[in-house]
Amino acid sequence: MSPLLSRIGTVLAVAVLTAGTVAPAASATPVKRVTPVPQAPAWQRPGLLQPDPLVALLPDPSKVDLGQIARQRVAKAQARARLARPSVAAPARYAEREPAGVIGVNDTQAKAERITAFGTGTGKKPRIALHGTLAPSPGAPTLPQAPEDNGSIPLAASLGVPGQHPMIRTGGVIGDGPHGTAGDGTGDFDFYKLTGGPTATRATIKVSTTGSPLLPVILVYTAAGDLSVFNAGPYLDLPLPAGEDLYVVISGFGPLPADPHDSGSGNGAGSEGPYGLTVFTTDVSDRDFYALDLKAGDVVGASVTGAAHRLSLVGPDGTEAESSSQDASGLYPAASPLPGGGNAVLDFVAPRSGRYALAVNDGDGAYDVTLEGYRPGTETEKKNAIQTIFLDFDGARINTRIFGGGGGVRQLSPLKSFLAGWGLAPSDEGKLADTFVATVRENVQRDLAAKGPNPNFGVRILDSRHDPDPFGQPNVTRLVVGGTIEESGIGTIGIAESVDPGNFGHEETAIILLDLLSSPAGPDYSINTYLTPASDRIAFIGRALGNVTSHELGHLSGNWHVDQFDDVPSLMDQGGNASAMFGVGPDGVGGTRDDADVDFNSDTLNPREGFTGTEDTLARTAWAYSKGTG
Repeated sequence: MSPLLSRIGTVLAVAVLTAGTVAPAASATPVKRVTPVPQAPAWQRPGLLQPDPLVALLPDPSKVDLGQIARQRVAKAQARARLARPSVAAPARYAEREPAGVIGVNDTQAKAERITAFGTGTGKKPRIALHGTLAPSPGAPTLPQAPEDNGSIPLAASLGVPGQHPMIRTGGVIGDGPHGTAGDGTGDFDFYKLTGGPTATRATIKVSTTGSPLLPVILVYTAAGDLSVFNAGPYLDLPLPAGEDLYVVISGFGPLPADPHDSGSGNGAGSEGPYGLTVFTTDVSDRDFYALDLKAGDVVGASVTGAAHRLSLVGPDGTEAESSSQDASGLYPAASPLPGGGNAVLDFVAPRSGRYALAVNDGDGAYDVTLEGYRPGTETEKKNAIQTIFLDFDGARINTRIFGGGGGVRQLSPLKSFLAGWGLAPSDEGKLADTFVATVRENVQRDLAAKGPNPNFGVRILDSRHDPDPFGQPNVTRLVVGGTIEESGIGTIGIAESVDPGNFGHEETAIILLDLLSSPAGPDYSINTYLTPASDRIAFIGRALGNVTSHELGHLSGNWHVDQFDDVPSLMDQGGNASAMFGVGPDGVGGTRDDADVDFNSDTLNPREGFTGTEDTLARTAWAYSKGTG
């Protein structure tokens, strides 16, 4: 398998494009051969860190217009910011009580400062403007700018062992080396070596470009030259294995190096300018905790600016629910009221009532946190209002620009066009559709009603086989099951319009394309790979399609990806482990008695997407579908 965007979700993406070698043209003049970054198949490699569907797990990032992606992302975030905010009271102000420069007063959950004013209940303030200060980390070194040429792994400047210091600062200029626009124009890249300490830890990379024209990109390579992390933006949260060397690369939007061992292997200069580089580790000395009393179902959003670069939400039992060192709020729908635009942004849906804690860290100096709380989506609408999910098998015309990138209005072919690919007859369409619908109902309706924490749960699921198309009416979201990569122009299996914590965008779309799922047996992502004469073919295909569709619906109800390679199968598993998503049992054959029932549950957030913690996808999805109480 050679995924273009190998992940099930806000992308569940697998593409037929293969990263290959571009041979030199026949000419008397030597032509540099452009070799894509070496990559193992997606299921054999850690995966690139980035929840944005447009830049996730690319086999050859050097062929991607990162500048265009960045502009689209910024435009979407700005468009959301221009919308009228909900009519809520002005924020209450809260100032940290730990004196500036002091460490240890509120550095644990047990010592957290309680913000009693915050909450969604009567007499509470749903918005808090929080101001605090992180004390300087003792002994944090500032390294001089590395001399050029530092544009490859062999020439990388060493940042030492980050665990020895909670913070390391340095800086540089993209464009000042022998390969920038002032040199041969192939592209300037600044490489830095990080060496892991005796135990595994995490590092946060921050690139500051105040007053600089540089549009930063952060890459991370292994010592072997494999690209393991890619982020089109100024922040990156990085797992740092014990004793290993990793190479952090700062560059500008534009072509990337074809060979990280060759500083002249770029394909052209991109964005250039000066930058500052700061590396934080998880054992930074000062960490400020704030206690929050939350009601079950509260949807909490937080964004930090200033000197802090990491936010964490911790449960009453001390479990890390979510930590973030990035701003992924550009993936929220336009209707979401949750804050964004900070150094770090997180979202949380309280599964049950209790005292939680917000932690602020990674940095030194003053910071400001915007903290907001809301009740979930349809709960605030008229009494007994309910979200409708429409499953459409009949094909549809869709403006694919809603998923980001280019595209436009495209016609997607119906489910029946793919039956032959699974060895099914036209007469099997009804049974397959009914099995598929039954799977989605079990995953989203019955399980959440029976096992979820929301006593006010309610959702309606309709389908094109039995019901008129209601899309376009209030509170109707559709999932289109059909179409191909060629028809849609999107290299994916499935993609959702947004990640919507709290379900505030009630009229959204997701698509589940069927060309790769119905392709000949062999690839991990093909349903045919798991079919044998022993299979109940219709039961397995229907369940596989229902699980993939439930995954996309999980994004529309606010879930991020969880770890697809741990021991907990989940409907929100990231792509690259299709057999687990399809529910294939230990015998490796789909449609047999040992097949698994894959559900929403609690699982570790995918460590390669910029978040850490344990996400309760069952609770987040259940609270997304609350009946109106107004």
